[in-house]
Parts: sequence; structure tokens; C-alpha cells
Amino acid sequence: MGEYYLEILAFHIMAVLSWMAMLFYMPRLFVYHQEHKDKQDFTDVVKRQEYMIYKAIGFPAMLATIISGGVLIYINPSLLNQNWMLAKLFFIVLMVIYSFSLEYYRKILERDACSKNGQFFRAYNEVPTLYAILIVTFVITKNIPIYFFVFIVLFFGFIIYKILTKKV
Repeated sequence: MGEYYLEILAFHIMAVLSWMAMLFYMPRLFVYHQEHKDKQDFTDVVKRQEYMIYKAIGFPAMLATIISGGVLIYINPSLLNQNWMLAKLFFIVLMVIYSFSLEYYRKILERDACSKNGQFFRAYNEVPTLYAILIVTFVITKNIPIYFFVFIVLFFGFIIYKILTKKV
């Protein structure tokens, strides 16, 4: 199976890109949904988009990412001996939890029972960007640059705080 490592890696990267597309776009749909919830025709269209992006793109891409990543680790188990990989896997677990949280909110929005506002979802939309920046940094540098890590977490914390406290 090792002779297919690069092909599996290419597939893994494509799956990650598809999964990330959902993680970035879904909260934006939630913003539109909540900010226009008085327009039933509009929210009906957004509900369909939310359903399709999660069920047809996001969830299958997440599974493809996890499976292909697991195969890559199976082929090269020494990856698990590297701190950057363990940090990456930690943030992957957080991304999976985040992904399931999007499905949770999608179902609540589908029932028109969500109490969160557009500002909340704007702030929530920053989370996968933070995870992506950290994961890409770990993978590229093969390190956990602590100053960068602290800076980027504080920076995103500030951005989220500003979004949540902005007067609408």
C-alpha cells in the first residue's frame, strides 16, 4: 500500500479542502438564515442549501478526510511519534466536534427554533479558520511554534470578542 502513499495523500488533501469548504460556508449560511428569518421564501432556500452542503459535501468529505488520514498513518505509523502530528490530530478532533455542532445548529435552524443570532454565527465562523491556520502551520513546519500558536489564538480570541460585542 506504501507505493500509493502520494496518491492517498493527494486524495486526503482534496477531502480536507472539501470539508473545509463546508466548515467555512455553513456558519455564513446560518448568518443569512437568522438575519432573514422573517422571509420564509428566503429561509426555505437557505435551509435546502444548509442541508445539501452538510449532507452531500461536508459530512462525506469529513469521513474521507478521516479515513484517508488514518490510512496515511497506517502506512507511516512513525508519524504518531512526532509532536506536531499529535497537535494536528488534537485539532482534527476539535474540527470533527465543530463539524457535528454545525449539524446540531442546522437541525435547530431547520425547525425555526434557534435562539442564536447572526453575530454569534459570524463569530462561530472564525473557529475553523483558527484550526486551519494552526494545522497547516504544524504540517508545514513539522513543529509547534509556541509564540505563533499563542499569538494566533489570542488574535482570534480578540476577533471573536470584537464580533460578539459589536453593536448591531
